[in-house]
Amino acid sequence: MTLNWKKSIIIVLDIVIAIYLVFAITSFNKPSDKNRLCTKVGINICDDVTDGFLSAAEIRNILIKKNLYPLNRQMQNLDIRTIEDVLRHSPFVKSAQCYKTEDGHVCINIKQRTPVIRIKSINGDDYYLDDQGGIMPNTRYVSNLIIATGYIPRWYACKILKHVANHINHDNFWKNQIMQINILQDLSVEIVPRVGDHIVYLGRPTYIQDKLSRLEKFYKYGLNQVGWNKYSYIDLEFSNQIICKKKQNI
Repeated sequence: MTLNWKKSIIIVLDIVIAIYLVFAITSFNKPSDKNRLCTKVGINICDDVTDGFLSAAEIRNILIKKNLYPLNRQMQNLDIRTIEDVLRHSPFVKSAQCYKTEDGHVCINIKQRTPVIRIKSINGDDYYLDDQGGIMPNTRYVSNLIIATGYIPRWYACKILKHVANHINHDNFWKNQIMQINILQDLSVEIVPRVGDHIVYLGRPTYIQDKLSRLEKFYKYGLNQVGWNKYSYIDLEFSNQIICKKKQNI
């Protein structure tokens, strides 16, 4: 009796395993799964720091032009690696990640390049510079960015101005106060503030933090007392001193 009981258990287990295997094989190979269409495409701009600079509509248009937009296409035929590669070639995309979900959705996560300054050189160059010193084409208008004018070779913009722009953009006071940077022929730097009718000369673009710190103190303890329009030119080139030129009519 004991042997029959054990044999019965073994037979039952064999039947259960066989049923499971048949179910698993048929479940993973349903015709409906093979022919499942993409019913939704989610495009997420992960760090939309510059309103209107890069949008989901632009990402969709890029894929449509390349005949890669996933909507209503068979999920099994979608090449998400190709979608990622195409998007990464956009001058405004820093990184792209694409993946499929079991419910027929395709998710696209985009990290955009961050413009920090607009370059308008005397040689005719007009482009944006990102926070890593990369050049971005000027194909649209971006508000609230500092504009750099004057004698600006591309190497100077990518290697030098990116540091100046990043420093300014990481300081809320100077981000709101400085509206223009002008580069002179000797590659020294002037800045044009939003408040006050004067030009600030920084000299060579070194020790920017120290120079702007001195200028902020001068604004607070000097110009707030004598008036913001008293001087036409403020020179911060040399350490531990500020040289001011009075306006002619004052």
